[in-house]
Amino acid sequence: MARRPVTTEEERAGSKRIGALRALVPFLRPYRGMVVAAGTALILTAAVSLVLPMAVRRVVDGFNTEDAALLDQYFAAALGLAALFALGSGVRYWIVSILGERVVADIRRAVFDRMIVMSPAFYERTLTGEVLSRITTDTTLVLSVIGSSASWFLRNALMFAGGLVLMLVSSPKLTGLVLMIVPAVIVPIVVLGRRLRRLSRENQDWIAQSSGNASEALLAVQTVQAFTHEAESRAAFAAMTEASYGAARARVATRAVMTMIVIFLVFAGIVGVLWFGANAVRSGTMTAGELVQFVIYAILVASSVAALSEIWGELQRAAGATERVAELLAATDAVQDPADPVPLPRPVRGEIGFESVRFHYPSRPGQSALDGVTFRVLPGETVALVGPSGAGKTTILQLLLRFYDPQDGRVTLDGIDLSRMARADFRRALALVPQDPVIFAATARENIRFGRPEASDAEVEAAARAAAAHGFLTELPQGYDTYVGERGVMLSGGQKQRIAIARAILRDARVLLLDEATSALDAESERAVQVAVERLSEGRTTLIVAHRLATVKRADRILVFDRGRIVAEGTHDSLVAQGGLYARLARLQFTEGMAAE
Repeated sequence: MARRPVTTEEERAGSKRIGALRALVPFLRPYRGMVVAAGTALILTAAVSLVLPMAVRRVVDGFNTEDAALLDQYFAAALGLAALFALGSGVRYWIVSILGERVVADIRRAVFDRMIVMSPAFYERTLTGEVLSRITTDTTLVLSVIGSSASWFLRNALMFAGGLVLMLVSSPKLTGLVLMIVPAVIVPIVVLGRRLRRLSRENQDWIAQSSGNASEALLAVQTVQAFTHEAESRAAFAAMTEASYGAARARVATRAVMTMIVIFLVFAGIVGVLWFGANAVRSGTMTAGELVQFVIYAILVASSVAALSEIWGELQRAAGATERVAELLAATDAVQDPADPVPLPRPVRGEIGFESVRFHYPSRPGQSALDGVTFRVLPGETVALVGPSGAGKTTILQLLLRFYDPQDGRVTLDGIDLSRMARADFRRALALVPQDPVIFAATARENIRFGRPEASDAEVEAAARAAAAHGFLTELPQGYDTYVGERGVMLSGGQKQRIAIARAILRDARVLLLDEATSALDAESERAVQVAVERLSEGRTTLIVAHRLATVKRADRILVFDRGRIVAEGTHDSLVAQGGLYARLARLQFTEGMAAE
């Protein structure tokens, strides 16, 4: 079943204002020179357009003159104005197109820069696919505003105002007749424009929702296929796509009706004006040239009104897109760096402290992940965190990386509260091997070098050897330079994990965080990696999260977690002797596991 886009009433109200486009001003400000140049070219072309009817009048009335040289001058002047108009139009198009591309590139960079530093709490509420939709689809609409719609709108607004004034100068009586139809034109623009704004925003919301759904399904395509969920996934995406199409169809129909009404009223008015003007020429109160001049101005004004109604719809649609992009730029993060961060002293000792920490995930406020956890890890100590699933072990690592802040208590590194330091500063002292290793769509070498971008090829290969990855990497078609596919699709689970371990080894950080780091390895690779990890842990502070107790038997200390609390602490042997949860887990894994074998 399709989910309705997440859009509050306040957001809907905000999208009704074309003023949302003001959010683009900070991005235009650095290019004010180009904006001024584009404005100058726009004014020039509008002025030339308004002067051209006067030249046409001279030419028409010049048919009655016997001075051939004067008639030639009129034609030459008209041709010169046409050339000037063409030049100004070309320059204006070039400037606004380049300006649009430059500003939208800046906007996309700004949104990505903002999103890449948002904590995981933000992505608990926002689909990644929806963010990508705003970066791509919405910014494309913004490009249409800056690159064409805005300048076209301003040009037609100038043509409308200037043409109206010159119509009044040419013939006040006929202008009065034209103005009588203006209210009839404005009413449908205002009334239907409100509906158009709402439908435009709804259409964009559905597009973002369907993008998020598609991204989620395609990233998990193996799971979708393994559980034969293709039909349901297709149906869910189809429902959202059809909802988007329905909103788009309603938007297009509304815009078509508005355009039809406006154009009919405008040109009906022109026909009426022509009828009155033709009678005026017959009666001798107006020359043919004056009538032609007035009609041209009337056509310019009418076409400007029609264009404004058309462009207004585009601007409203783009205003909704701009608002959605601005929402990402203005998004607040639950985790913030302090205004005056305290630097982490170098060299880093690696002492970790948790002091009465209480924490629940933002999406689960009623469920406590950690409940009054207190412990200390000495520099160079290896501490294992064990316990059943959901006991709070991985949460410890997430708080230590400051992906989240605890609701109570504090987390420290070398005695300094993490919330007092810049995240980028203290995270350089940490190396993580996650339970689900992340492999990027790049070469194996680039994936390992992700741990330390400035590392040499020799250092990358040394890290791979330490992680027992060198063997299988050299057997790949291009060795270390083999492209491993999106999310490492060409690699097995164990191979991905060894690349992730090599990445952490290459980082050479003072604190090592291993979250089920050997869970996907076969017995032979696990032994090799275990030796590498033990060698790597020497002189480093190491936190190991593990379900498989064989990987933590040699830890200096083991903390046993259950329901967000530490229920036991000690070495493997002492905890087995104590009985309790750890002894039961050890019995299940070692005794019964061996019996099963």
